[in-house]
Amino acid sequence: MRNVGSSPAFVILGVFILSCVSHVRSDASDHRYKEGDPVPLYANKVGPFHNPSETYRYFDLPFCSPDHVKEKKEALGEVLNGDRLVSAPYKLNFREEKDSSVVCKKKLSKDEVVFFRKAVEKDYYFQMYYDDLPIWGFIGKVGKEGKSDPSEYKYYLYKHIQFDVLYNKDHVIEISARMDPHLLVDLTEDKEVDAEFMYTIHWFSIINSCVTVLLLTGFLATILMRVLKNDFIKYGQDEEAADDQEETGWKYIHGDVFRFPKYKSLFAAALGSGTQLFTLTVFIFMLALVGVFYPYNRGALFTALVVIYALTSGIAGYVATSFYCQLEGTNWVRNLLLTGCLFCGPLFLTFCFLNTVAIAYSATAALPFGTIVVIVLIWTLVTSPLLVLGGIAGKNSRAEFQAPCRTTKYPREIPPLPWYRSAIPQMAMAGFLPFSAIYIELYYIFASVWGHRIYTIYSILFIVFIILLIVTAFITVALTYFQLAAEDHEWWWRSFLCGGSTGLFIYAYCLYYYYARSDMSGFMQTSFFFGYMACICYGFFLMLGTVGFRASLFFVRHIYRSIKCE
Repeated sequence: MRNVGSSPAFVILGVFILSCVSHVRSDASDHRYKEGDPVPLYANKVGPFHNPSETYRYFDLPFCSPDHVKEKKEALGEVLNGDRLVSAPYKLNFREEKDSSVVCKKKLSKDEVVFFRKAVEKDYYFQMYYDDLPIWGFIGKVGKEGKSDPSEYKYYLYKHIQFDVLYNKDHVIEISARMDPHLLVDLTEDKEVDAEFMYTIHWFSIINSCVTVLLLTGFLATILMRVLKNDFIKYGQDEEAADDQEETGWKYIHGDVFRFPKYKSLFAAALGSGTQLFTLTVFIFMLALVGVFYPYNRGALFTALVVIYALTSGIAGYVATSFYCQLEGTNWVRNLLLTGCLFCGPLFLTFCFLNTVAIAYSATAALPFGTIVVIVLIWTLVTSPLLVLGGIAGKNSRAEFQAPCRTTKYPREIPPLPWYRSAIPQMAMAGFLPFSAIYIELYYIFASVWGHRIYTIYSILFIVFIILLIVTAFITVALTYFQLAAEDHEWWWRSFLCGGSTGLFIYAYCLYYYYARSDMSGFMQTSFFFGYMACICYGFFLMLGTVGFRASLFFVRHIYRSIKCE
């Protein structure tokens, strides 16, 4: 292969020249595209990863090449950098999703197999440019599992690339390439092999989702500010004028709005568990964003889930018990036990059933006895003591519930309301909008958890999570206001149920994914899918319910502080 690398002297000279004069693009594109427009993709070079100056033309390796290879006219800096761009065989049109498209089917000759194997042995990487954005990836991997003798190594060529593209309106702003470690061509032996090269495209429209959230937030904020402004003007009139008005609206239930909810122990336990799960999610995202869960660090995510859940149990105990005591609860020990079992209980029962099914099938999904003992010890020696310590700290916090208005002795009667103001229709409205914000991303998450894909773009997933929290909080606040305006003061449980209803929508999506987007079958796979997804969606219900209630509590306190309550 002919080396197209550049010497350090030429690179230094090129940097100097480029720092003195502006770079003139040879491509006249303004980088704006409409849906379906072809976006330029060029294959650049290949070479050993540890020898950055030793680079070769991309098609010096026997990849699938287009019928007519088109060379790109390089600018001066590109030539000095050793770039030799030619048209790539992949077609990545703007905002067009592709799932496992075939580039070509090729029979690799014995010489080509040897050629590729030597490249894999030297950790060859490839470089491409998509709309002038660089892409890197390795062409293959060496299997060294448990082998010390190099003659026993296995050599594999990647045959499937997934391109993940992030765009903003009509611009491409980021792209990455991931190789599927499950789709390989074995190059170990000197013989002809059949290779089918494929690729997948995944487009992320995060900015559009952000705009939707901002519009929704602005819309709700505008409506609430206008309505509240009129309410404050009306309620701020002098006492004589107020007596002439008909008693309607949220002000006139000020003596009931802070009346503690029914089943206060269960309510406090749900808030404690939801706060713990929220903290767990934040920590997981922090680890993901710093690169802990890279694709080949197998098991890191599950290890982190177990350990962080155990370490954050004190948060659940503190929040649940302190809030329970604020609600004038007396049996804080029972509340603490309920908090510890509220999420772990259903999860433990589900695990027992599914692990029994896996044992019956002799599947590797069945956890060994030693692993079960370790998990039980973690729960006994870490989770439970921290839960108790958090509960004791919450009980001793002596915090009082901050209510701007005094609660009357007897509750006010709730007037008859239309059917669409009942709990279930309100939950449906509250869950639909947050679910719409995450719907696009759910398929790729499911395909990663329940399939063979690898999910690595955690920064985008974190943005989606922030969007989910914002929409959940605002839609719950809006529905709480309308509930109070209708003189329905039982908003505590309603705000929690409305906030958590997105978890029910996610579980409904599970049905769609199982029957329409996957090929899963059999009792074991079905029970595992719906069993563990029920636990995950239940966790989402508790977490988002906590977010919805906290946002509504902040809002209700604010509006009642703004008026004079007798």
